[in-house]
Amino acid sequence: MNARLVSLKLGVTIAAGLYFLRCAWDPTSWHFIDGVNLIIHEAGHVVFSPFGDFLRIAGGSLFQVMVPAVFAGYFFFQRQPYSAYLVLFWVGESLLNVSVYAGDAIAMNLPLLGGSEMIHDWNYLLTHLGALHATPQIAGTIRAIGTLLIIAATIGAIKNSYAHEQH
Repeated sequence: MNARLVSLKLGVTIAAGLYFLRCAWDPTSWHFIDGVNLIIHEAGHVVFSPFGDFLRIAGGSLFQVMVPAVFAGYFFFQRQPYSAYLVLFWVGESLLNVSVYAGDAIAMNLPLLGGSEMIHDWNYLLTHLGALHATPQIAGTIRAIGTLLIIAATIGAIKNSYAHEQH
């Protein structure tokens, strides 16, 4: 691999890393990828609807994280780790997005698609699990995992940028 390609990969990685670390710093801000996350989230409710109310409602957040994770897994399986690391940024940011929704389970201040008569997914889920009182801890854990994935993606992509140079 030539030095120019290494420099390009490093530039993309640093730009993506900084952008997604900024997302981790303030996950409540709207980010360009959140529109895609929202569409996938809503599709998840439909995909999981045959499995009962609990999974239909959980399916939005599950699908929102699963879709980019499947893409990352595909790239790892295809031995394209740099591409996988770039998609892993999306997995991390999607988890950040879910953490904001989960964190709103008690206050229920976030606007819901469809208006106020809609069910707040995380209020429903945590209430049914008897864990509504643990909302801050659950949201914080989801946020920490998302942030760690973004950090891991940054480190992995940087290392992979140099991997072929050393051979």
